[in-house]
Amino acid sequence: MKHGTEKQMKKQQKPVVIVCILILVLAAVGVGTHFIKKYIPTKERMDLTEYYGQTGEDEMTVILGTDIMETKAVKSGDRVYLPLDMVNTYLNQRYYWDSANQQILYATPSELQYYPASGSGDSEVWLKDDTVYLNLDFIKKYTDLDAYVYDNPSRIAIQHQFTSVNTVTVKKDTSIRYRGGIKSLILTDVSKGTTLLYMEALEDWVQVATMDGYIGYVRKDTLSDMETKDFERDFQKEEYTYLTMEDKVNLSWHQVTTQEANAYLADSIANISGVNVISPTWFYIQDTAGNIGNIASADYVSLAHERGLKVWGLIDNFTADVSTTETLSQLASRQNIIQQLVQAALSVGLDGINVDFESLSEDAGPHFLEFLRELSIECHKNNLVVSVDNPVPEDFTSHYDRKEQGLVVDYIIIMGYDEHYVGSDAGSVASLPWVEQGVQDTVTEVTPERTILAIPFYTRLWKTAGGAVTSEAIGMDEAQNVLSANAVEPVWDGSVGQNYATFEQDNSTYQIWLEDAQSIAEKVKLIPKYNLAGVAQWKLGFENSSIWQTISDNLQAAS
Repeated sequence: MKHGTEKQMKKQQKPVVIVCILILVLAAVGVGTHFIKKYIPTKERMDLTEYYGQTGEDEMTVILGTDIMETKAVKSGDRVYLPLDMVNTYLNQRYYWDSANQQILYATPSELQYYPASGSGDSEVWLKDDTVYLNLDFIKKYTDLDAYVYDNPSRIAIQHQFTSVNTVTVKKDTSIRYRGGIKSLILTDVSKGTTLLYMEALEDWVQVATMDGYIGYVRKDTLSDMETKDFERDFQKEEYTYLTMEDKVNLSWHQVTTQEANAYLADSIANISGVNVISPTWFYIQDTAGNIGNIASADYVSLAHERGLKVWGLIDNFTADVSTTETLSQLASRQNIIQQLVQAALSVGLDGINVDFESLSEDAGPHFLEFLRELSIECHKNNLVVSVDNPVPEDFTSHYDRKEQGLVVDYIIIMGYDEHYVGSDAGSVASLPWVEQGVQDTVTEVTPERTILAIPFYTRLWKTAGGAVTSEAIGMDEAQNVLSANAVEPVWDGSVGQNYATFEQDNSTYQIWLEDAQSIAEKVKLIPKYNLAGVAQWKLGFENSSIWQTISDNLQAAS
């Protein structure tokens, strides 16, 4: 009876055991599935059309360095075309669209080249649906870049940065994923030894880009440490050469407003010393056709040369009601200005041209740069130095593009004055910290050895009466006369690097921040400090005769 009961119990236990085993198996399967889901990298690949975006017929997605661009390229047969705006913004800004003549101009250091637009994709320039496109081979003619063209989806990857590039090297075969995580879809595979562009490091992943246009994430432990490298290139282009002086430039602007005034040069320079360049204000734009006013004098140049002075004739854009933008945006007008300038320079024996185009609107920027490129070509053919006057850098003058200017012309001149001006609150014309900041900002873009700091020989006598602020520009001697007449002793203000004075008269408050030997010395010291090319002064006639020695003494510290 007992034996039968045990037997019966064992039969009853078998289903229980089986159920337990099944539960354990299912649990193990569940754990395994969870493990696989959580810890095994996915091998699923991303749809590249989804990644790069849809393109229309004959369109191509553009991957520029580490960015997928919204604007598309176009193709015509085997030809690939990039939009001009994209080329100018990211690759090479010297392709200039001459809308009046429907052509691209390209200024090399030695010549201006012309490329007419076509209405079909069979030339260097394609005008398609009112958008200008440049052929890839045409871009590569003047621009150092690598391009990778692919189908399915249609795209082009462009690399154009080859110096100081942050890179990492793949230590073992791996995959680049769309996001940082092993479950993120695969974009592409990369082999051990591949160089990738380093973008950003996360905790366990690094954002990278391949040379051929994939931008994604790789596990940090599969990559080397980031290093900055320069890629060797064999791209050859014509380089600019510059006409520069061996000695520090010491330039004075000479305001000349009539032909007859040229005869007074001898008096104007009788007491100067140390100056090696004089720049008379001889030329000005008269109309939008590019005709210029010209009061140049061969006798003036001859006398200046006898006194050891180079002469750089100045051209300005101060004529009222003549639009600088309209003038410089026309090829014919630019060429007219240049032809007249060079002809005048050669006829009177000038050594250079000084361009003083001020208050340029933002839309004038590209045309101004093209004017300088075209001017540089013709001036350098005739051994004429080109210098350009620029305001102290501010956000609202970024369109002057000092970096591009500095690559094209011989000297960039910083006009280190008008910190406070007619219509502004009372203050210094050129406080030392403001001037120095202008130098620092300029030399981040321009070669210091071809940068000249211009300083003021004038100050402003500020008058505040009844809440109204007015001012007048006065020279150094007149400023001292004002103080003497009012028995005022100025006090040195180290925060601005100037002597300051204030006094009351006729219910008005007067203020003046002086330019004198002490303030000028501090400004000129910036030239050796930043290894600048030299100094300029506005203007001849506003100086105290003793100031020349102050300038020379502090310029010589650069030697």
